[in-house]
Amino acid sequence: MKNKRKVRFFLSKITGLALILMLFAGNAKGQEGEKKTVTGTVTDVQTGEPIVGANIWIKETTKGTITDFNGNYKLISDGIADVFVVSFIGYANMEVAVGDKTVIDFKLESDSETIEDVVVVGYGSQKKESVIGSISTIKVANLKAPVANVSSSLAGQLSGVVAVNRSGEPGQGSEFYIRGISTFGANKSPLVLVDGIERDIDLVDPEDIASFSILKDATATAVYGVRGANGVILITTRKGEEGKPKISIRAETGFISPTQMPEMVNSYQFAELYNEASESEFYSPEVIQKYKDGSDPDLYPNVDWINTLYKSVARNKRANASVSGGGTIAKYFVSGSYYNEGSIFKSDGSNDYNSSISYSKYSFRANLDLALHETTTLSINLANVYEAKDAPGEKRDLIWQYTFRTSPNAFPARFSDGKFAGPAQGSGYNPYNLLMQSGYTEEYKNSAQSLIALDQDLSELITPGLKANVKFSWDAFNMNVLTRKKAVEQWLATGRDEEGNLIYNQTNKGAETLSFATDSYGERTIYLEGSLVYSRLFNDVHRVGGLFLYNQKEKNVLTATNSEGALPYKNQGIAGRVTYSFMDKYFVEGNFGYNGSENFSPGNQFGFFPSGAIGWMVSSEPFFERFTKVIDVFKLRGSYGIVGNDKIGGSRRFIYNATINRPVTGYTFGENHSYYSGIRVGEWPNDNVGWEESTKLNFGFELSFYSKLKIQGDLFKEDREGIFMQRQSLPGYVGVTTTPWVNVGKMENQGFDGSLEYSHSLGDLHLTARGNFTYTRNKLIDTDQPDYEDLYRNREGKPYGQQFGLIAMGLFESEADIAAHPEQQFGPVRPGDIKYRDINGDGVVDVKDEVAIGHSVIPEIVYGFGATAAWKGLDLSVFFQGVGNTTFMMGGEAIYGFSSGNVTQSNMYEDVYYNRWSVDNPNPNALYPRLSSSYNTNNTRTSTFFQRNGSFMRLKNAELGYTLPKSITKKIHMNNVRFYASAVNLLTFSSFKLWDPEMGGGQGQGYPPSQIINFGVNVNF
Repeated sequence: MKNKRKVRFFLSKITGLALILMLFAGNAKGQEGEKKTVTGTVTDVQTGEPIVGANIWIKETTKGTITDFNGNYKLISDGIADVFVVSFIGYANMEVAVGDKTVIDFKLESDSETIEDVVVVGYGSQKKESVIGSISTIKVANLKAPVANVSSSLAGQLSGVVAVNRSGEPGQGSEFYIRGISTFGANKSPLVLVDGIERDIDLVDPEDIASFSILKDATATAVYGVRGANGVILITTRKGEEGKPKISIRAETGFISPTQMPEMVNSYQFAELYNEASESEFYSPEVIQKYKDGSDPDLYPNVDWINTLYKSVARNKRANASVSGGGTIAKYFVSGSYYNEGSIFKSDGSNDYNSSISYSKYSFRANLDLALHETTTLSINLANVYEAKDAPGEKRDLIWQYTFRTSPNAFPARFSDGKFAGPAQGSGYNPYNLLMQSGYTEEYKNSAQSLIALDQDLSELITPGLKANVKFSWDAFNMNVLTRKKAVEQWLATGRDEEGNLIYNQTNKGAETLSFATDSYGERTIYLEGSLVYSRLFNDVHRVGGLFLYNQKEKNVLTATNSEGALPYKNQGIAGRVTYSFMDKYFVEGNFGYNGSENFSPGNQFGFFPSGAIGWMVSSEPFFERFTKVIDVFKLRGSYGIVGNDKIGGSRRFIYNATINRPVTGYTFGENHSYYSGIRVGEWPNDNVGWEESTKLNFGFELSFYSKLKIQGDLFKEDREGIFMQRQSLPGYVGVTTTPWVNVGKMENQGFDGSLEYSHSLGDLHLTARGNFTYTRNKLIDTDQPDYEDLYRNREGKPYGQQFGLIAMGLFESEADIAAHPEQQFGPVRPGDIKYRDINGDGVVDVKDEVAIGHSVIPEIVYGFGATAAWKGLDLSVFFQGVGNTTFMMGGEAIYGFSSGNVTQSNMYEDVYYNRWSVDNPNPNALYPRLSSSYNTNNTRTSTFFQRNGSFMRLKNAELGYTLPKSITKKIHMNNVRFYASAVNLLTFSSFKLWDPEMGGGQGQGYPPSQIINFGVNVNF
């Protein structure tokens, strides 16, 4: 019993701690009288167990206290008119007038709907047991990680979410999809709604989130009509709670390092490889020795470009403070946060500017709820996010490109006498100059968000259970990029004079001043919504619910450069839902959306998107009673419906209008075929253009064992039609100069997702575990492509992003091996070159032998699992995340070796040096083929030879914390103090070792994902 009190006491500090600030709360008092001390206890009405950490305060004031470990409290009353209010998480609030009492005991009743029994759904909420749509939720604490963006925390956290983080660059988010990819059209991302308004997920601070839900099937998403086909993410932000003020402060700082950096060859390894590839002594033994001993680094440089340009550690820091509370008239939640992250980019201290990447984010939120009447509530939500990012003047992609391309012996990063090195004109760039001497860029983003909502309870005016809501939002986004750029004077040393001084050729005159360029973007979005919601229980048997909603949205691009782009983007529609349950045992639900877009032709702008679902709480049946001691919840559910996607792409608006190109050349007249200019149709009009239409089918179940282990699973199938694409099957004799865009594409997606949760207590030890699994497999049904001559080469019937290539059979061992093999028509081959399989048996190996190999770079399997343990003041949590059924192709100069044809632009992985085929190591199973001094057309074909398994598993998050005992925090006038150390991407398990497998294919060129170790403190007053 005592252990349960401690757990509850800990929870209460997180949700009901005393604050030093009270905003908008009334301070009116009743009749004054003689002050007196009132004591009492707070207990559970059913168990009689004391409630530890309950909040007791005098109504309409900031005066209050909390119960101790025995549920006792003491509070000084100002008069007989005072009213004491008690609240505690999971219980209904209770009020008692003081009068002449000096002892007041409170017995609280459970209010389970305040914790877990309410689920946020489209345009509302439902009792958890009555939800029959496919919805995944997550505890907000699991999204709080020492990263800049919420999207970077999603991987492996929720069933149904496929998320990959390709880059660790400061401020960069992750790409994520719900139940994988179901379209090859322009928009594959889910709809993200924050407090019901479409907004960027990465503009929400995790500390401000109250609930996080993912809507996956048609029943959950149909109300969003043309916007819901890719799934919906619902985020609600925190609100104030009636009670005395609560303050929470979190501060943390830590270290960021790459999960893995490439290991490249040094200069003497490079020289040996080039001599081998060119079959010459291009680099003499004397030169190679100078590379080794470093006796003349100006003429014989040995530059590790990775270590020269990038650091191994950067810093980050975060601070967040929030204040919440309120009275019966007003409740408030106010928060502010700051996040800063440095980068691994180095900067040259000789400049008066810093060219490294630095990212800062400032967030502010104020949510206010005003009770205008006991049935009327006015809500105002204001938020602002300001982002600032400093970066080099040159593009980061170019910096990474030449880091991987530039040979270690091409030139020094900078000559010993201070001159800047650079190649001859047209021979590339010095990556040192690109990063540290190219100037700097400043990027500023400001997102202002506002929402005002009015809730009216119509139960007394019209009928019980009826409520109305009106919501209006006004958002603005502005971005400015300022670039100050230059090229420095650069030289290339060609030798030394008689006195030993370097002899230079100037390769770039450079500039003495920084140039200036600016770019900007701005948009404004207005949204209006009105709804009626009905919910009522008749005779404790019939639970009926309903929703009818109207909304409209208008977005203006304020920096449009043409008249078409300056026209507003508009959406409008209505939505409805009807729910019914009988004895909370049998459930029926119907949803619809009727909405459209101004981008489609008049008469075709609106569409109807219905869905239906049924559910059965099997565990409520009499015949199941004998199993309920073990299986306390068993629910089956199924849904079917249609949803749309109106962001179809096509690179232009108003596709139903033709475009005219003029003047053009290309019209041929007369016997001499003379060309004349004229006017012709550009883009062909399409009056029937419309949205993608997604038909979704879902079957799910929910199980709970001993009220400790909860399991949920869903089988799903989706058919997407009307994918907008350019025709692929029009023959040339049709005579069109541009290929028309039409809604003809089709795709299929199906799979399974599920999750489990477990909790158990053993004395002072409290354990929880959770896991989730998602499997998705899509298939292209119709891409309007004619059949290949060899049908096995068709893309239709294969997954989206399926890799195609040759099947490698190892390396040729000898000339006899080459002669005995079918002829490979990709250029001449020699021993050590890649041998490919003749798939169709026609005696030659050519493009007709390319088949589906491996998978896609988007994983088909995503999973996560973890556990937490708490013992007294200590707590430990770990979470693993992984992906499977994904492959990628290696390629590029650093993999192929000398493929650029330029000896100064041929940097290479060290792995090539140690694992290549060579005359001295004629291993037919070597990891890399024979090196050539120029581009080898045979060895650079896309094939299984350079295909790698992209599966991995990470220790994604780990955290160790310690909460100070109450005996200590009470002395320092704090309610809760917790110190913690956390880590992100601490360990990675993968068969691939050259770079972080999550980056995908190519040559690992780019900012790697980050490993983070943080230390922080969380204080509550």
